[in-house]
Amino acid sequence: MASAGYEALEGGNLKGGALISKEMRHGHGRTAHNMSSSSLRKKSDLTLVSKVPWGLLRSLLANLQEIFLGTKLFVLFPAVPLAVAAHYFHFGRAWVFALSLLGLTPLAERVSFLTEQIAYYTGPTVGGLLNATCGNATELIIAIFALFGGKIEVVKCSLVGSILSNLLLVLGSSLFCGGIANLRKEQLFDRKQADVNSGLLMLGALCHMLPLMFRYAVSSGEQTAATVSTLDLSRACSIVMLLAYIAYLFFQLKTHRQLFESQEEDDDNDDVTSEDEAVIGLPSALAWLLGMTIVIAILSEYVVGTIEDASESWGISVSFISIILLPIVGNAAEHAGAIIFAFKNKLDITLGVSLGSATQVSMFVVPFSVIMAWIMGIQMDLDFKLLETVSLIIAILVTAFTLQDGTSHYLKGIVLLLCYIVIGACFFVLKTPPNQTNGINSGVLTTKSGVVVA
Repeated sequence: MASAGYEALEGGNLKGGALISKEMRHGHGRTAHNMSSSSLRKKSDLTLVSKVPWGLLRSLLANLQEIFLGTKLFVLFPAVPLAVAAHYFHFGRAWVFALSLLGLTPLAERVSFLTEQIAYYTGPTVGGLLNATCGNATELIIAIFALFGGKIEVVKCSLVGSILSNLLLVLGSSLFCGGIANLRKEQLFDRKQADVNSGLLMLGALCHMLPLMFRYAVSSGEQTAATVSTLDLSRACSIVMLLAYIAYLFFQLKTHRQLFESQEEDDDNDDVTSEDEAVIGLPSALAWLLGMTIVIAILSEYVVGTIEDASESWGISVSFISIILLPIVGNAAEHAGAIIFAFKNKLDITLGVSLGSATQVSMFVVPFSVIMAWIMGIQMDLDFKLLETVSLIIAILVTAFTLQDGTSHYLKGIVLLLCYIVIGACFFVLKTPPNQTNGINSGVLTTKSGVVVA
């Protein structure tokens, strides 16, 4: 949170130098995603900046300090220029991939910070809508660049991996750490939000299952389809999923907002930055958000363009990188925040982060990618192949059963983590042939041992 001197410092960005009204300060409706990201923020000490005599320079330095030093992940920012330098000076392409992934981590957290700053000025509805669309901006941008590159399998695997990561790795780690840290406390959470997200995730799972079952039914001769293809069915299901997501946003931001708003942290908690007012003016926040999005797009292009080279250099499959590594690194900021709040026995925030992000990817990013591919003339469907689809369905079911009683302990976290480890091991030993296409009429798969599996 900005100091008192900073309120005057930012007078050029605020209307007439006046402080933001009480309604604006408390009416932005911080979500669990915002609260999670705030756990990685640092309070800014603007003592030295306030001594700069020139007002314009003082405001610029204050903005730079808030953007680049206002997060505990600031040590990862050098990875951004290093990735650009590695690309232009033709370093190893595996290095470009690794540095780009590291650079995306603080940028994703800063996008969340900037959308929250904008929400102070726009109100809770627009702010929540921004968070609902920008919360998974990294996955969305990577998916778009992968589509442009014709790498449909990378898109599918990265999106499935993001859902699995949120449901099993993030939630499992959070429940385990929270259970260990609160052994003598009963950990409770509100089931209402979990039930809403679980229902939407089950709808998404159904939309993934139908194209897969449709393809197998037609290929086995059990059913006949003269005019409808898997691609057409996938596009219809994608439209249904987007409509369901719009209904979810209306439910979350309007009619049942109280189920999703997170309680503020105590003022004496030094580990979490709980801001009562914006620390960056609206024009500055919009400009920084645009700039951060452009940088994320550049790094995403590097990631997509070098993923095969990294796979060959490291000796691991593209599927494993897409399903395991990309989601872990891309969402590291909010993952860490979810675990921190589980330590503090604030499981409602943890569930809001993990289930909310999984729902956002499943019901928005996935169907949006299919629609975007449709517009671009690319044949991307919702048939994510048998192994990926079954893993996704099992993860959703295990998570739903884990959260059904409204209580938590460390054993539930262990079960979710072990599920993630088993799935990760499966994709580690599985390799997809480079000539395999969209997953329609899938061919053979080879394991690391060289055995051919039908």
